[in-house]
Amino acid sequence: MRTGRLMFGLLLALTACNSLNADDWQEIFDGKTLSGWDGDPRVWSVQDGAITGKTSDQVKLDANTFIVWKGGEVDNFELELEYRIVGGNSGIQYRSFELPGKWRIGGYQADFEAGNTYSGILYGEAFRGILAQRGQSTELLRNDGKFEVKVTGSVGDSAEIQKAIKKEDWNKYRVVADGFHFQHFINGMKTVDVTDNDLQDRRAVGLLAFQAHVGPPMTVQFRNVRLKKLPAPKKVALIAGRPSHGYGAHEHRAGSMLLANALNAASIGIEATVHTDGWPKDESVLDHVDAIVIYADGGGGHPFNQHLERLQAIQKRGVGMVCIHYGVEVPKGPSGDAFLKWIGGYFETDWSVNPHWTGNFANFPQHPITRGVKPFSVNDEWYYHMRFAEQNSRLIPVLADLPPRGTLVREDGSLARGDGPHSNNPAVRAAVIERKESQTVAWAVTRPDTGRGFGFTGGHVHWNWGNDDFRTLMLNAIAWTAHADVPENGVPSKALNVKDLMANQDFEVPGDFNPARIQATLDDWAAARKK
Repeated sequence: MRTGRLMFGLLLALTACNSLNADDWQEIFDGKTLSGWDGDPRVWSVQDGAITGKTSDQVKLDANTFIVWKGGEVDNFELELEYRIVGGNSGIQYRSFELPGKWRIGGYQADFEAGNTYSGILYGEAFRGILAQRGQSTELLRNDGKFEVKVTGSVGDSAEIQKAIKKEDWNKYRVVADGFHFQHFINGMKTVDVTDNDLQDRRAVGLLAFQAHVGPPMTVQFRNVRLKKLPAPKKVALIAGRPSHGYGAHEHRAGSMLLANALNAASIGIEATVHTDGWPKDESVLDHVDAIVIYADGGGGHPFNQHLERLQAIQKRGVGMVCIHYGVEVPKGPSGDAFLKWIGGYFETDWSVNPHWTGNFANFPQHPITRGVKPFSVNDEWYYHMRFAEQNSRLIPVLADLPPRGTLVREDGSLARGDGPHSNNPAVRAAVIERKESQTVAWAVTRPDTGRGFGFTGGHVHWNWGNDDFRTLMLNAIAWTAHADVPENGVPSKALNVKDLMANQDFEVPGDFNPARIQATLDDWAAARKK
């Protein structure tokens, strides 16, 4: 039974599902072309008004191959289609992920075949094997680290279900994925009912694809393919680091609370919680989230350094990750390598630098993260010259600008900041001063496991959360990494005043603090945004 991968139009995948509302059915195959689908052209075509996969003695497969829907990932949904199969075995992949090799996929599969045994089962393609035989109700568990399929009941007799399936003719398949409850139906008869309580491997979101199976010649067809999204909240855990730099800087707890409150008030289907003082004391909260946000001091003390294996197990399920400011810096080696996989890049000592400067951001990519964001300028400790994964076509720069020459050298040519692990180095001078390369300070990436990552190097100055565009960009990014729908005009949030920003900070208000000065800056930003 089956394996698979794809190369798909990334921006289409980022946006298509966002237009689909609960209770709306969407036709995802036009009946004429493979527009919106990606598969091996030797195998897949449109015949008889159906997506058709065909192998023969001339077109033999070395491994299972898939045609993948490019319209985005699926999470909670109903899918209805008609299928016909002549010879061999096939299936409908959902909440799935890419495997090495082109057009190869793994994950949950609604199975069917030309034979008499497997049609209707839930199979895990490269993903735990058979999860429910036809006619079974099962619970998927992990006891003492060992995966278990527990049969909890019956939904019908397998032989009777088989009698209702038409050989070499059209049958109707319905798949329902609601939370971690999965049901398959063929011609109106329920074939399996599965609850996935395996916290280690279960998947909340992923790709949708159809399979052509390795083996003897076969033909499989799909038509009248339609999808309906089911409402379900996305859960976000914001991990706030310990108190750090003093009043108004590195305010991890206060900043995380502002972001969480805005997400919860936006009515976009997100439930955000804040966990303070670094790594959560009850780390089981991370087993139930769609995205993790880390806003904390980094380097050798980064809260993630001691939990890489735990985080890798979470990330491979497609969970999103957002790293803010110092949270993008980890040591070279295992932590750095993990960040390259999870968010596409990180602050690498003796390569990246951390000066304070005013970033002027006027041009944005067409991406859900930039919805509703207008050009803005903010002075912050914008880290730059980040270490990115080489040749990562999935990484999209979101904010970029050419830093001022003065962040590296003085007017007389001497070093403004001596060479050091964070301050300066020949490579960054060559990039910025000699080649004048714009530097990416915020970026987004989509991983093969369908998880999404976002890195953002600003956030040293707490008052900057009062800039509507600075804040909206971050809210959009968190929503996007959680696979929530980002509204056309961005995630809405109330304008913040200085009193809002002073709340929940870790340090006492210093005697020389001037709130009127901060409020004046907020007013200037608001006025500039209206122009």
